[in-house]
Amino acid sequence: MSAFNTRLEVMKTIESQVGGFIDKFLMPIEKIWQPTDFLPNSNSETFLEEVKEIREAAKELSYDFWVVLIGDMVTEEALPTYESWLIDVEGVDQHNPSPWSKWVRHWTAEENRHGDVLNKYLYLSGRVNMKEIEKTVQYLIADGFDIQTDRDPYRNFIYTSFQELATNISHKRVAKLAMKQGNKILGKMCQIIAGDEKRHYLAYREFVKTIFEYDPSEMMLAFTDMMKKKIIMPNHYIRQSGQAIGGSFQDFSMAAQRIGVYTSYDYVDIMRKLINYWDIGNLTDLTGEAEKARDYMMRLPDRMARVAERIRIPNASTYFKWVEPNGAL
Repeated sequence: MSAFNTRLEVMKTIESQVGGFIDKFLMPIEKIWQPTDFLPNSNSETFLEEVKEIREAAKELSYDFWVVLIGDMVTEEALPTYESWLIDVEGVDQHNPSPWSKWVRHWTAEENRHGDVLNKYLYLSGRVNMKEIEKTVQYLIADGFDIQTDRDPYRNFIYTSFQELATNISHKRVAKLAMKQGNKILGKMCQIIAGDEKRHYLAYREFVKTIFEYDPSEMMLAFTDMMKKKIIMPNHYIRQSGQAIGGSFQDFSMAAQRIGVYTSYDYVDIMRKLINYWDIGNLTDLTGEAEKARDYMMRLPDRMARVAERIRIPNASTYFKWVEPNGAL
């Protein structure tokens, strides 16, 4: 049985370690990259020539590639929603600043650069309809989302562990596709974003590992609950103008699977990685309920893999208002 009565007690107990997590997994502002490191300098006499180079390199990329890149950018731009969710987690007190609230603010500051650099790149590329993209960003923030974690830190850290690795995979593969087409600027951009996401993933999985040490049964139950419900992607409610909430998610997901950026098999692989890192199979001192949950989790990846095998991806691209430029396409 857990020695803790509430999640709040656990959060307070490990709070002293959070400063070390910030030093280990986040970068000082004066040392980390900024969007201007990858984009043409508007003060430079060569600015227009550099923009032309971006537009020329952009012509080689496929329709589905642009859909996925835009969807990734929109997801990053909806950062206000994610910060407001995390700052409200039990044990993260923004009114009485704590190491936890400091983590959330510093994590947000790092994530903020991702949407910023991708947004500027898309604007300069000449391949997209920026107004439609801007409407989608505003819709996604205004509509909000429910990741089914409530204020529970255990479930929230399970979610962020999973999601940060998923975004790492997506950005890394977009980078490879861009590089393959000779688009070095975009490739480097997405590569370094993927690196940030990897650091964040390593941090959140460490949060969960630490909680497992203090409260294994309750964390086991939280992990199983999140996997039973399935992780809802941050852009699950993404839509274009004229659509209902979530109207674009399925088509975006199919585009990502068609070009191999993020697939159902990746979902299963992430689950396996988390199970292995947290050493779920060897947990001890679990309650009877938690033991049953652990047994369920050990079988779940194979079940999900069989489901993934049955998914059929349509060959044809779906029309998106986002990829509707006025001349460069």
